Amino acid sequence: MTPVVLISGNFRDSEGQCTLAEGYYRSVSAAGGLPVILPPHPVTAEALKTLLDKVDGILLSGGGDIDPDLLGEEPVPEVGGVDRVRDQMEMLLVRLAYDRQLPMLGICKGAQVINAALGGKLTQHIGIPSHGQETPKSEVSHSVDVSRDSLLYDIFGTERLDVNSFHHQAIKSPAGCLRVTAMSDDGIIEAVESDEHKSIIGVQWHPEALGSMMPLFRWFTGECEEFRKAKEIHSKILSLDSHCDTPMVFADIESHKSDESVWNIGIRNPHTLVDFEKMREGHLDSTIMVAYLKQGSRDDESLLAATRKADYILSRIETMAGSHIAYRPADLLRLKHEGRPAVMMGIENGYAIGKDLSNVERFRKKGVVYMTLCHNGDNDICDSARGDNEHGGVSHFGADVIREMNRVGMMVDLSHAGEKSFYDALEISQVPIVCTHSSSRALCDHPRNLTDAQMKALADKGGVAQVTFYHGFLKKYGEASIVDAIGHLDHMVRVMGIEHVGIGTDFDGDGGVKGIASASELINFTRRLIGRRYTEKDISLLWGGNFLRVMEEIQKAR
Repeated sequence: MTPVVLISGNFRDSEGQCTLAEGYYRSVSAAGGLPVILPPHPVTAEALKTLLDKVDGILLSGGGDIDPDLLGEEPVPEVGGVDRVRDQMEMLLVRLAYDRQLPMLGICKGAQVINAALGGKLTQHIGIPSHGQETPKSEVSHSVDVSRDSLLYDIFGTERLDVNSFHHQAIKSPAGCLRVTAMSDDGIIEAVESDEHKSIIGVQWHPEALGSMMPLFRWFTGECEEFRKAKEIHSKILSLDSHCDTPMVFADIESHKSDESVWNIGIRNPHTLVDFEKMREGHLDSTIMVAYLKQGSRDDESLLAATRKADYILSRIETMAGSHIAYRPADLLRLKHEGRPAVMMGIENGYAIGKDLSNVERFRKKGVVYMTLCHNGDNDICDSARGDNEHGGVSHFGADVIREMNRVGMMVDLSHAGEKSFYDALEISQVPIVCTHSSSRALCDHPRNLTDAQMKALADKGGVAQVTFYHGFLKKYGEASIVDAIGHLDHMVRVMGIEHVGIGTDFDGDGGVKGIASASELINFTRRLIGRRYTEKDISLLWGGNFLRVMEEIQKAR
């Protein structure tokens, strides 16, 4: 049950040996971690991925200079002790560990490697003798100023730290995902950390040689332990994201032409926030991909075109998901057991059925598990939260649609619905309804969010509301982050009870904020839940258990 910490080793050319100062592994061990040393050697990305699946954190140790060629720069005469094999391996290691959200601590050269691997710039030679300390590493050489709004300040509780230094390369500018959190008096960047609420710190000094620095190692191994717990929980539960708009990114849907590579969700696709590789990285078992239809004209020709478009998108989802497609909760469990990510299908906007009630059963037989009754704008079914109150709630046709959805076992989704439409649907439906991607209006006053009264009414009828990660529904002003998302979930749990809340990211439909910006980062949300003292059972309910309970009830009621 001890977190496993991978420590990068050095290489001594003259003796042909992997070397590592004992301070690194002794500090990790004393802080509660199990140190494992990785020697520098040529290694493939696939081999490193396999290794990273077995560890809980990465410590990048100090050493010689980073090969300037890997930085796209010509070397200066002062550069020395370069080990190109080590540098290539560590740069790749950092990028893969970053994708997997592993906690990282970089020390001296290790801090520079983290920064360079993630896109930051280095200075090859700072030309300041005091940073090339000649006294023993156990002696401090200077002090650094620590930002109050930083992890370092939280760890040490001070704005001034006494440190030691042995370097002439240094961080010139931080990577876009990092920020500077400590500076020396002579203007050298001494520490960086994640700017995305992640467990990443790089320090330019050598904390493994200073007894006063044990709080840093205790913080790091604590983060590794939390990550280990999150992985363990995900290995036991079935996790589901109830709403993603990944099909929206596919090119030229209207003319049925597209770059086939854009449709490939089997690889780590740069075009999308959700694909099978990112799902594996974020420990997400399953997702519901929707055929989204922008609200358009409602003449007969336009309605028929909307139905054709929905059919086309759903067919493409089936094609690209292949054997990963799922139609019922039992399919999700089977695919989880087989170690394969799963995809279910939904429709976002009842505009897709036009005025033809038979389309409801046809889409259900095609595998659609839910339909969002409307989007931004009133349609023939109901009024939208962003509409003109055309029907005064759910229309007569809309009531028939809801009853037909009940009959065929399709979930009614009221995300995007106006408040009167919400209460009408709640009364009409004979089975629980869902809001697949909605957050709390009490925390962010947006008409798309749910009031506390709506949430209570939804829970009273056995339904669920799924917190969403769209920035505009999390925070009225400023930049939203994982902190805001967890705040919304906490509030919804307090109002509705743990049995009625879940997660619907809205990835690829403008969902995604710092800390949970893609499917690969969802393990971070689980870590926050652990930190909030949610139990494994609670997390299982939030990560799909509640939503699948309702789905199963509705499908059985058919």
